[in-house]
Amino acid sequence: MALLLLAVTASAPVKRYVLPRIVALAYEIEQRGIVYSWGGGHAERPGPSTGTCLGYTGRIKPCPATRTRGLDCSGLTRWVYALAHGADVLGPGNTDDHVRRMREVRSPVPGDLVYFGKRAKERLRTRHVGIYLGGERMLHAPETGATVRVDDIARVRGFLGFYRY
Repeated sequence: MALLLLAVTASAPVKRYVLPRIVALAYEIEQRGIVYSWGGGHAERPGPSTGTCLGYTGRIKPCPATRTRGLDCSGLTRWVYALAHGADVLGPGNTDDHVRRMREVRSPVPGDLVYFGKRAKERLRTRHVGIYLGGERMLHAPETGATVRVDDIARVRGFLGFYRY
């Protein structure tokens, strides 16, 4: 009986137990005052890095990303998930790349990701992501000139849904 119990628990999904760790890390990172940097967080290893001006369309000119150490939205979620899971589970890429590694959920729990963009015929065209904290709030890296912060989900247009790794 003990062997059967061990086999069942060893095969049980552990991802749901990571979600509270994701939320705790999100609040810790918010306190650090990390600034937004277009392309930040996309170095070889997850975490704050200088960004890129390639594809930059922000309102601050000239593009400050190459001289700003910080995170963009997908760099933030990549880093938090890597810290919580102990590995770079989202990997390199942008929000479109990351959402393909996730599954949509109807009943979100804190620690899930919330995506924004548009639904095309058979694929999502994402443009933003945040970490769901519960109570219709998320942590995200919103835009050039801002710091990583908590906001209401409704503050961002184009809600697509909640996703879980």
